[in-house]
Amino acid sequence: MKKGDLTRQRIIALAAPLFNRRGFDGCSMHDVMDATGLEKGGLYRHFASKQELAAEAFLYSLDQAIKTRTDGLDHIPGALSKLAWIIRRFVETPGPVPGGCPLLNTAVDADDGNPILRKLARKAFADWKHRLAVIIAEGIQSGEIRRSTSPDQLANTIIAALEGGLVLSRIHGSREALKDVEASLALLLDSVAAPVRP
Repeated sequence: MKKGDLTRQRIIALAAPLFNRRGFDGCSMHDVMDATGLEKGGLYRHFASKQELAAEAFLYSLDQAIKTRTDGLDHIPGALSKLAWIIRRFVETPGPVPGGCPLLNTAVDADDGNPILRKLARKAFADWKHRLAVIIAEGIQSGEIRRSTSPDQLANTIIAALEGGLVLSRIHGSREALKDVEASLALLLDSVAAPVRP
C-alpha cells in the first residue's frame, strides 16, 4: 500500500470514533485535525470534503462492527443456531469503534438532512436484512424453519428488536433491555422452528 493510501486509512480510522460519537454536525474538521495531527491542507489532500470523510468514516465503523459480530459465523451449523449466535453477539459484543452502533447513530444523525449518509445507512440496513434473510431462506429450504415464515419479515423483526433494545440500553445505562430482547427473540426463533418429525 502506498504512503498516501496508508495516511488516508489512518485519517479514516482516527476520524471514525469522532463522527460515531458526535455525528456529522458535531464533529468539525478541526476535531479531525487535532486527532490526526494534520493541517487542514493535509486532510483535504486526501478528502474532497468533510462529507466524503464522514462517509468513509461511517463505512469503516460499519465494517468493523460487522466483522466483530459475524466473525466465526461460518462455523455455526444450522440456520436457527446462526440466527441465535448473531443475536447473542449483538447483545454481548460491543462494536469496536467507540460511540456505539454506527448504523443506528448514522441513521438517526442523517435523518434530518444528510442525504449521502442517509443513503449509506439505508443501504447498510438493506444489506443486514439481506444477510439475515438468506440464512432464514436456507433454513426454510433445509426444513429447519417453517415454510410459512417470511424471511424479510423475520429479518426486519430481528433488526428492529436489536436496534430498539440498544437504544433503551443506552438511555438507561444498562444492558437489561438488550438481554430482554435476546430472550424474546429466542422465543420467536422457537416459534418459527419447523416441527421435528418422529
